[in-house]
Amino acid sequence: MRLPAPATWLATALGSSGVLHLVRPRTLQPLVPPELGDARAWVLGTGVAEIVTAALLTAPATRRAGGWSAAGLLTGFVPAHLQQFRLAGGRPVPLAIAAVRLPLQAPLVAAALRVARGR
Repeated sequence: MRLPAPATWLATALGSSGVLHLVRPRTLQPLVPPELGDARAWVLGTGVAEIVTAALLTAPATRRAGGWSAAGLLTGFVPAHLQQFRLAGGRPVPLAIAAVRLPLQAPLVAAALRVARGR
């Protein structure tokens, strides 16, 4: 049985990212805005949420729920992407990376919503 393309790559991306969150949390902790509190807790919590969402996306019975979960997670990551602008400090390369990553959220959320709606 083949997964629909958006569900496949969303599950792969979220599952991989979730594992990274759990294995290398210090790498991602600076992306948590300080206003949100304990960065390690956020990183570990979102890692678990990404892995659970990836699992939901792989099964037909839970795929739509996985799509909604993915849309919510990806939307919830916007503060981390905005934090990248703070961290860039006007340096060209980090600023360019931040400028590319933020708008990429829109097509990712759109793909997750397509999965959630059964398309």
